[in-house]
Amino acid sequence: MKKYISLLLLTAIFLLTFSGCQFPGSKKTLLDPTNPVTLTIWHVYGEQADAPMNLLIDEFNDTVGKDKGIQVRVTNVTGTSKILAQLLDAQAGNPGAAELPDLFSCHTQNAPALGAENLLDFGEWFSEDELSGYVPEFLASGMLDGKLAVFPVSKSTYALFINGSQFDRFATDTGVTYESLSDWNSFFAAAEKYYEWSDGKPFCAFDYLIRHMELDVLSKTGKLEYTENGWYDTEDTAIKDSFGMFAEALAKGHVAVSDLYANTQVMTGDVLCGIGSSAAVGYYNDTVTYPDNTSEPMKLQVLPLPRSGGENEYMPQTGVGISAFKTTDQKAEAAYEFVKWFTESERNLDFVVQTGYMPVTDGAFEAISNYTFADDGYANLYAAIKTMYEEYIPVVRPDFDGFYDKTDALYDGLRKMQPSLTERYEKGEAIGELTEAIWDFFCGID
Repeated sequence: MKKYISLLLLTAIFLLTFSGCQFPGSKKTLLDPTNPVTLTIWHVYGEQADAPMNLLIDEFNDTVGKDKGIQVRVTNVTGTSKILAQLLDAQAGNPGAAELPDLFSCHTQNAPALGAENLLDFGEWFSEDELSGYVPEFLASGMLDGKLAVFPVSKSTYALFINGSQFDRFATDTGVTYESLSDWNSFFAAAEKYYEWSDGKPFCAFDYLIRHMELDVLSKTGKLEYTENGWYDTEDTAIKDSFGMFAEALAKGHVAVSDLYANTQVMTGDVLCGIGSSAAVGYYNDTVTYPDNTSEPMKLQVLPLPRSGGENEYMPQTGVGISAFKTTDQKAEAAYEFVKWFTESERNLDFVVQTGYMPVTDGAFEAISNYTFADDGYANLYAAIKTMYEEYIPVVRPDFDGFYDKTDALYDGLRKMQPSLTERYEKGEAIGELTEAIWDFFCGID
């Protein structure tokens, strides 16, 4: 089913981007090694001079760029939350704004603010054969008004991170295994056992709990609809049922909404595991330090997201791609050459494994099995990522104004409610009444 869906996506992309266009091989190059063209770039991949992005740009300039007549120059390294405002300032020519770059890191949802008509369509430069090597869902996520305006260079997803040292003791005493965490029903059963085994500690902290409800609904029903104001249809029984699964575990104290990022609570032993961004792998320490100041090796284990058991399983895809402003055909060709080089499978995998991101080509995913990772934690993460690549469908959630204000309010409220809910449950109050209270709070967010 995943392959069938991917083929449909790829066909749609080809129809949208390739009609009437000419590919680089069908026309004479506009590049001249004796008179190099310079491309400026703004990116969000680390401010250090030796950040992987900067090192790769230097490598390009010294090799392919030198041979073809292209030099890429970094003129701004910023953050994902800042770059759109900086681009808009530059585009408007506001006082003090920097000069608009040729290339820049971009979220697809931010591209419309810059004007689709102002952005290069990479589909006019990449051939059908070239694009066939990229993950179709990642290409589809970069489409804007029928144009491949945001080219995928890396993606992040979510994964289950586990304190392996403590899990070994828990498994020995209870019989719970890593396989026990492969689906939500078994996951929550393990969470209950851990709560009893640990004398009342939550098993797992969630960074983006509401996203897992979305993926569960998608798996079980094949669709997820939002209201006009960008929230959830609380009349939809599938949403209530899915949310109730997480709400019940919250009310019982078996899981928690993370304080900010789950890795902090895992590293201090407040929880045994956490579900968050794959990029969080770089923030896990080698050791766990418990509240009593004892410590032990983390032995970080990483698993795919638990399955919902529907016809398809889904995984989030997030992250920026590379966009280019339309200027000259020469710069467009130079941008194509750079992006093609940057996303070649081996190079793309080398780049993303330093950050916990996913690569964007099928070849890079296939190379994971034989890749030499710096440590076991990263190796475990990429084994989980490869499993999800093969068996889950990557999806992007729609972006609505005010949505994250609502989720912040939801998470803040759940954190405040949980202690009293768990206390009421321990005193014998029916779990149905407690989950209904959480559901009422969820409905009130709308």
